[in-house]
Amino acid sequence: MKKYLIEIKWGLIFVIMMLLWMFFEKAMGWHDENIADHATYTNFVAIPSIIVYVLALLEKRKKHFNNVMTWKQGFVSGMIITAVVVILTPFSQLVTHELITPEYFENLKAYAIEQGQMTQEEAKDYFNLNSYLLQSVVGALIMGALTSALVAIFVRRKG
Repeated sequence: MKKYLIEIKWGLIFVIMMLLWMFFEKAMGWHDENIADHATYTNFVAIPSIIVYVLALLEKRKKHFNNVMTWKQGFVSGMIITAVVVILTPFSQLVTHELITPEYFENLKAYAIEQGQMTQEEAKDYFNLNSYLLQSVVGALIMGALTSALVAIFVRRKG
């Protein structure tokens, strides 16, 4: 367990960063009055997400691998971070939708219906906590794997 403390720490940092990002999105109005902009601007969370993974793998390379890291070692380390994030995702989704932005689903439903993108029943089935819990866990796993694979390419270093 001790050999994974760096990954656990950075998994926690990632979850905190995501919660701060939700506060930022809410402050920008992307969860209410500017909800039309949400689908575009929410993608910018990729920037701090990648930075967190880069910093994590650089720390792992420096402190655990004596500045020598293979792609595989970096990828595995990234996947451990991803596992921590996936495990904590239901908690972060609950905090997001119960505390940070409790009106988010109602606003999304109203917007999707108003824009003719969904019927009321489709919006009700899609924009809810259970649906988002599943989407966020699967999304965290997929994006974490992709980010781990890509970042590991750039932080690997031969001895």
